[in-house]
Amino acid sequence: MEKSASDRRLRVHFIHGLESSPQGEKARFFAEHFDATTPSMDTRDLEGAIRTQALAIQSAIDAGRGPDVVVGSSFGGAIAVALLARGLWRGPTLLLAQAAQKLGVIDPLPAGVHVTLVHGVDDAIVPIEDSRALARTGTLGLVTLEEVADEHRLSSLVSSGRLASLVRELHARAR
Repeated sequence: MEKSASDRRLRVHFIHGLESSPQGEKARFFAEHFDATTPSMDTRDLEGAIRTQALAIQSAIDAGRGPDVVVGSSFGGAIAVALLARGLWRGPTLLLAQAAQKLGVIDPLPAGVHVTLVHGVDDAIVPIEDSRALARTGTLGLVTLEEVADEHRLSSLVSSGRLASLVRELHARAR
């Protein structure tokens, strides 16, 4: 018998950044707090990484275990934006210090999708203005931006546990 949404752990699909992996700090955090998957991908090939993530999400959906929330961090945030723009994912999406514009993914967020962006005000790698600009796209009231006192890695979200709260809040908002 399948558990109801309130009985089971949220399913999180995590798309890691350039300098991370399925064994990285955020991936381990998600695995500890959620029913999480973090597919491995070749970060040297943006289009290949987008295909890898799209296939993983679609396979999970086809198996009846689609994600409740997709999380993309930095490079992974660019991939998540591309998935949304191409209609390959339409569910709640958390973007952490997303690097879409920096990597040439200049698509706006699609209408009708709940997206939370989090960006550190001291990020020296990806300009916070990129997330501010992206947050102005999509559907007003469904897209939020949280600016935090942190740098690009957003380590404080992991150490404080706030990252889990952000996922749960986004999921609840989208229901």
